[in-house]
Amino acid sequence: QVQLVESGGGLVQPGGSLRLSCAASGFMFSTTYMAWYRQAPGKERELVADISRSGVATNYADSVRGRFTVSRDNAKNTVYLQMNSLKPEDTAVYYCWARVFINLSIQIYWGQGTQVTVSS
Repeated sequence: QVQLVESGGGLVQPGGSLRLSCAASGFMFSTTYMAWYRQAPGKERELVADISRSGVATNYADSVRGRFTVSRDNAKNTVYLQMNSLKPEDTAVYYCWARVFINLSIQIYWGQGTQVTVSS
């Protein structure tokens, strides 16, 4: 079955860095469009960054552009989110997202989420 397992979250001071990982299984990762979302307390879930199947094309939310970098390793079935210059407003649960072509249809899958807290 499809699984998305995030890791790498934690507590970091403002200005610090974290690297999130999402290990995928149960589908053809190299042909799957991937993304990172986040949800802060009391707010709607929002797109942080997405990445094409090859990794060549990426898109970022305005709030993280220039600070975050999304990448993928298709040999390891893993997508990453490198977060630098973190701000308190980056505090949220971060989710891995996959748009999977399976059983002749498109299905959306989410990971369980990993907490990122930016605080001094």
